[in-house]
Amino acid sequence: MIYKVETSKDIETVKSEIEAKAKAIGFGLLQTYDFKKILHDKGYPIEKEITVFELCNPSGAQQALTQIAEISAYLPCRISVYKEGGATKLATIGLEEIVNTVDVNPEFKSFMTILFLNLKQVMHSWDD
Repeated sequence: MIYKVETSKDIETVKSEIEAKAKAIGFGLLQTYDFKKILHDKGYPIEKEITVFELCNPSGAQQALTQIAEISAYLPCRISVYKEGGATKLATIGLEEIVNTVDVNPEFKSFMTILFLNLKQVMHSWDD
């Protein structure tokens, strides 16, 4: 249910480039969450640098919410960027798997599959 990729690129490079890479394929950046800072500020420090980027493709969101209101629990799309084992990792929810569990028309499933492929394209922007 989690889709994950790894890159040898520095985490700061990925974090600084992700908005432009997402925008190039129709996703806008809504919000960024720096969990290390957020939790530190609340008195619960963590060692790992973990940043979550909330991304939205407006036409995709419109179609998804029109077809399946409960999919709103998975929106907006999120990509988590973190360091683990010396590598930068990116993770997101496997939207294809979610869409395949609901009863919708094949055209909508196809549209959502393409949308998820675009999100994966962003995640693979730093492939070695």
